[in-house]
Amino acid sequence: MCGIAGLVNYRKSNREEIMRAMIDRMIYRGPDASGIWADTNRDVVFGHRRLSIRDLSANGAQPMLSASERYVIAYNGEIYNADEVADRLLAEGKVTAFRSTCDTEVLLEAIAAYGMKETLKLCKGMFAIAVYDRETGRIQLARDRVGEKPLYYGFVNGAFTFASDIGCFTQIEGFNNEINREVLDVYFIHGYIPAPYSIYKDIYKLEAGTILTIEAPYEYCNPLVKDDTRLGGYALSGGMQVDGHVAGSNISFETYWSMKETAIRGQENQFKGSRQEAADELERLLKAAIKGQMVADVPLGAFLSAGIDSSTIVSLMQGIAPGKVKSFTIGMEDPKYNEAEVAKEIAAHLGTEHTEMYITDADAKAVIPKIPTIFGEPFADSSQIPTYLVSKMTREHVTVSLSGDGGDELFCGYNSYASIRRIWGKMNSTPYALRKPVGALASKMPFVQHNDILRVKSSLLQAKSPAHLHMIEAEYDQRFRKIALADGHISYKHTQLYEGSFAGASHDPMLMDMLMYHPDDILVKVDRTAMAVSLESRVPMLDRDVVEFAWTLPFDYLVDGNVGKQVLRDVLYRRVPKELLDRPKKGFSIPIDKWLREGELRSWAEGLLDENKIRQQGFLDAAVVKDFWDDFVQTGNWKPQIWYMLMFQQWMEK
Repeated sequence: MCGIAGLVNYRKSNREEIMRAMIDRMIYRGPDASGIWADTNRDVVFGHRRLSIRDLSANGAQPMLSASERYVIAYNGEIYNADEVADRLLAEGKVTAFRSTCDTEVLLEAIAAYGMKETLKLCKGMFAIAVYDRETGRIQLARDRVGEKPLYYGFVNGAFTFASDIGCFTQIEGFNNEINREVLDVYFIHGYIPAPYSIYKDIYKLEAGTILTIEAPYEYCNPLVKDDTRLGGYALSGGMQVDGHVAGSNISFETYWSMKETAIRGQENQFKGSRQEAADELERLLKAAIKGQMVADVPLGAFLSAGIDSSTIVSLMQGIAPGKVKSFTIGMEDPKYNEAEVAKEIAAHLGTEHTEMYITDADAKAVIPKIPTIFGEPFADSSQIPTYLVSKMTREHVTVSLSGDGGDELFCGYNSYASIRRIWGKMNSTPYALRKPVGALASKMPFVQHNDILRVKSSLLQAKSPAHLHMIEAEYDQRFRKIALADGHISYKHTQLYEGSFAGASHDPMLMDMLMYHPDDILVKVDRTAMAVSLESRVPMLDRDVVEFAWTLPFDYLVDGNVGKQVLRDVLYRRVPKELLDRPKKGFSIPIDKWLREGELRSWAEGLLDENKIRQQGFLDAAVVKDFWDDFVQTGNWKPQIWYMLMFQQWMEK
């Protein structure tokens, strides 16, 4: 796990000094070593911060040159099947010998031999990659299939630049990219800014499963262009990021793996065996994924909560590991939020070397000032706080930790999926042409507008599909779109999805989450909080083969009544007694609403939401913000948007 950066066409003599400032901004991503490589003929500078995981020697240092010295790589991530790829390179005579035992060299030589796209199709892993061809001047950026590793890119004062951390760009001399007002609406609905956008104009996130190619002379352009019909693109001012060349520029995009296409293909070719056979196959694939992800030259462990997902991962790890797996959990003093006791029972049953830590309100509150630096742009999933704390505690014992993320989205774990299917079953008997005008009319009635339940129901009546129902749930309150004084707003990745069905009515809400919520919220939270303490986090559920198999499963193998993740439970219950898991899930959360109505945290919040300050800044509607806050203080009516506003304001102050 590392941090990478690049600066291209920056026509000042201090380019290497600027690169040093950029990579030092993310020293926490790679505290073990750093490196800078420059081609002064083309004004290309690559930088790297290293967290040593495999081959701890200097042989694994980056940026790294290929054996031919034609290619230069800066890379963040892990290639779990690097040994298989290395064997193929040797067998085919593409490489006579390797200088190191690290996956970086294998990845680089494979790209030199097969090209970027074919190499990424071969590789299983999580990664953000930058490769420079010294012969042609071509630079290619690539991101893993699901979006585990971050990669920002764009233009600052005409220079093309990229980095693992958006904060790196602020170190470039003369950085003055404006805040992108067009993303604020979607931020205040969801609490995060989805790819390909960022909080800054002209800075973007490379989308998962995508390769960006830029040719010399690396001139400025807007990489979001018109006329895309590819699900997974975003509209901005009528334009979208697409496969192929960006009109009138030297940038092109290519998708080497698509979540949407994988889901469609999987549901068109559903698994034909029994549920028992499905559990057998899932167990085989998870074991293979976990075995590959347990390879490291440093201490390794796993997060363990009281949930199905992490318990499954840890139970399978314990069956593979030669000794006791190190497992980690945190507990809260408030029993309503505490899962540590159950996690401890599960750990005892499995025989892991378990470590737990109980955190206080003061521990959690102390994290809040760090959040703007950790995330670099507004991000407001409040479970970011306990995730940071469990990562910090885990890093005191190991350098790599496996997690159970992805289980809810891939195996239908959220209660909302079952409720959407149930609601749609009732609604779909009434034609859309009749439901839409009735819902629209009802939504305009004053008594409906002032009642959350009636407002949601009137909106749901206007849904075109189960996926559309899922989207409406997220933005049921029209006031969410009034928080920001926005010039306009971007469309969603899933806009086209809710117009019809892609993976099937039951699977489309899961697909929506895997396209946006999972990569842009869950994986961002996991990566940034873990990297803030120099911990590498690995996610076996997101292994390519596991993901592709999950999309082949019939819905009946996922849900029984209102209980999801059935086939995953089948795997887990072979190792952990069902009664240990069949308890109400408390979630990985904190009582943020309670804290914000008390003492110093309330004073902090009211300072950030001061009306005069908000008016002077000119980004939010002070009256709407006041309405949300006053309603919360007086009635306790909590909306996550309150936290979203606070995180935006805190980021602004930083």
